[in-house]
Amino acid sequence: MARSKRKVPGLNASSMADISFLLLTFFLLVSNMDVDTGLARRLPPPPHTEAKTSVEVERRNLLVVAVNARDETMVGSQLGTEWYTNEAELRGEGGKIALKEKVKEFVLNRTNSPNLPHLVEKNFGPPIGVVPVTAAHVVSIRNDATTSYKAYIAVQNEVVRAYNELREEGARKYFNASYRELTEAQKKQIQDLYPQRISEAEPKNYGLQ
Repeated sequence: MARSKRKVPGLNASSMADISFLLLTFFLLVSNMDVDTGLARRLPPPPHTEAKTSVEVERRNLLVVAVNARDETMVGSQLGTEWYTNEAELRGEGGKIALKEKVKEFVLNRTNSPNLPHLVEKNFGPPIGVVPVTAAHVVSIRNDATTSYKAYIAVQNEVVRAYNELREEGARKYFNASYRELTEAQKKQIQDLYPQRISEAEPKNYGLQ
C-alpha cells in the first residue's frame, strides 16, 4: 500500500506587515538622531525714524561679520577691518585677536570711543544700578550662499560665545555667582544688561570679496 505524502501546512504571513511596521516604529522612537540645534537670537527692533539717523551714527553702532565663498571671515567696524582665514584664527590662534574679543570690545566700548557704539546710561535695578551700555549696537552676520556650513557655524559660535562670556562676567561681578546659578529674575537683569543684538542677513552671492 502506497504511503500518501503529507502536505506541509502553509505559513500565514498576513501579520508580517503589521509586525514590521511595529518594529520600524519602535526603532524610530528609541534611536538617537543628530539634530542641529538653533542659536538663541534677540534681534534689534527696526528703526522708526531711519531718515533722522545719520550714516555716521549707524556705522559706529554696526559690527559686520561677513563670511565669503572661501570661508574667510571679515570683521569690520569704524575701528578697522580684520580678516580670519580659518577656524583656528577665529579662536585667537596664530597671533590673531579672537573674534569673541572683537565682539566684546564692540559691545562694551569701555573707552567710550567715538568709533564704537554710543554709550547711554540705563538703570537695571539693584544690585546693578545705573550702568552705561551700548543700547543701539548691532552685530550683523552675513555669509555667501556658497559658504560652508562648518565655517558658518564656527562664526556663529564665536559671536554667541562673546555674549555668553559677558553674561558670565556680569553675573560674577554683580551677584558673585555663575550665570547658571542665578534666579530667573537675576538672569533677566543680566540679559537686559547684555542683550544678544545679532542680525542675520539672507545668504547672497557676495563672491570672494
